[in-house]
Amino acid sequence: MAQGPLIHHTALGDVAARQLANATKTVPQMSSITPRWLTHLLHWLPVEAGIYRVNKVKDATAVEVDCSARDERELPQTFVDYVENPREYMLSAVNTVLDVHTRVSDLYSSPHNQIAEQLRLTIETIKERQESELINNKEYGLLNNVHPNQRVSARTGAPTPDDLDELLTKVWKEPGFFLAHPRTIAAFGRECTRRGVPPPTASLFGSQFITWRGVPLIPSDKVGIEDGKSRILLIRTGESRQGVVGLYQPNLPGEQSIGLSVRFMGINDRAIASYLVSLYCSLAVLTDDALAVLDDVEVGKYHVYDHTYA
Repeated sequence: MAQGPLIHHTALGDVAARQLANATKTVPQMSSITPRWLTHLLHWLPVEAGIYRVNKVKDATAVEVDCSARDERELPQTFVDYVENPREYMLSAVNTVLDVHTRVSDLYSSPHNQIAEQLRLTIETIKERQESELINNKEYGLLNNVHPNQRVSARTGAPTPDDLDELLTKVWKEPGFFLAHPRTIAAFGRECTRRGVPPPTASLFGSQFITWRGVPLIPSDKVGIEDGKSRILLIRTGESRQGVVGLYQPNLPGEQSIGLSVRFMGINDRAIASYLVSLYCSLAVLTDDALAVLDDVEVGKYHVYDHTYA
């Protein structure tokens, strides 16, 4: 019996099928974004006209009081003198101009709005710079405002429990948190493990942090590492505690969050829309003993080839 030609049926291929499918798209991911814990933990104060004056007592030991017997009628006379030229902190600006071609925003804003995403990523970058300035700025940054009496050098190179205990003697009035590079915190954890005293953890903002004496070690990659060495800061925060406070300008035009504003600057003759993004901030250390630093902390040099530390 004669047979007809064989017909081979093939399934629709993936490449062709994908032409009818819509891919689920994420918003742009940017690896430089960090949690920026420091800005969350600081107490932020609004300032007028971008100026914050820190008034201080000239000499606390000159204030006299007495605890005499009841029948002694003479009382000491005293007064509290103030520093005549107190330090004033000026707000610092972090600015940039974002340009978006109107053709791009008009045609390619679904499912994600191009202008909104460009602004989001620009604001994230500015806030990363803000945290860096709070730590490293030459005028108001934490590392450049530590009193000489509040500096400690690491005893053995690697950060040890003894070193952190020494910091706690410098900021013993309601210490808030340690601040260090993640690699420095890892080095401290290794040293604790080596000594058989693994540090406990605490939960803040839904994340876990190791602690020492109940004080959390907060990571920030803005605390620099140079030649395998870094620093650990200990900070007391809040105006009522005479600690460290963040400063910002309230009620800015186009305010998006505290101290940050976005303003539309118009569209030029090349159809490019421009947006001015500005952030105004500073930081003040209200008393010398609100801040201390451990210097010359060895965190080891990272070997890329085998992912180990020296």
